[in-house]
Amino acid sequence: MATKKGGGYYLNDGPGDNPPANLDAIPDAEPKDEPLHKAASRPYTVLGQTYTPNTRLQPYKKTGVASWYGRRYHGQKTSVGEVYDMYGMTAAHPTLAIPSYARVTNLKNSKSVVVRVNDRGPFHSDRLIDLSYTAAYKLGVLAGGSTQVEVESIDPANYSAAPKLAETPVAATLTDKGPVVAAQETPSNGHYVQLGAFSVQENAEQFRGRLKIELAQLADKLQIHPADGLFRVRAGPYPSLTEAGQAAADIRNLLNIKAVLTTR
Repeated sequence: MATKKGGGYYLNDGPGDNPPANLDAIPDAEPKDEPLHKAASRPYTVLGQTYTPNTRLQPYKKTGVASWYGRRYHGQKTSVGEVYDMYGMTAAHPTLAIPSYARVTNLKNSKSVVVRVNDRGPFHSDRLIDLSYTAAYKLGVLAGGSTQVEVESIDPANYSAAPKLAETPVAATLTDKGPVVAAQETPSNGHYVQLGAFSVQENAEQFRGRLKIELAQLADKLQIHPADGLFRVRAGPYPSLTEAGQAAADIRNLLNIKAVLTTR
């Protein structure tokens, strides 16, 4: 979107009329190897400024201002021809390789999300990255329209090959019976249905607790898998992809939340 100016409610931008009720449950982007888009890798000029995009995945870490874009661009095509979904976990960046993945951390509240970069922008000298509506929501950026963040590129190979299960500390949550230590679970091999990903373990625990009530039939299958600084709430394991797919469909029908199949 070469002409967009992201952030806040610029030009009647803003949240949609009927945003999903479960934005917290929308999983972060899952880094994977993808071929880079050739056209999006060429130098380009916008508003008199020339940008030279990365032509390969490479380390990147920078702090700056994050803004977001919403309903004004929802359903329109991004720089690579994909349809922009304001409720997906995506972002626009002037020079990062497309598509690529990055971890964005709000420096005010330490919240962190993983996004897929699939668009160009923002084209303001004082802004570093444009976030989708959901990414901004999960980071706590919506209220002010923009905020200071750290953006760090992710190498999909290292991201998927570096689980930190054994190193993740347990955390205490409160019930009506007092503090209970929430044990971490090492996932067994098999197929899983991912229902949410959180940067704070307490949020993952609360989400799983709600799912145990709403999906009582799956209570014994709901697990929290910590890795790479995130706490993923998943149901499983299922012995076959067919069974996992059926479970995902049932969950979508019951709760109208995004359910993503993963395999370990």
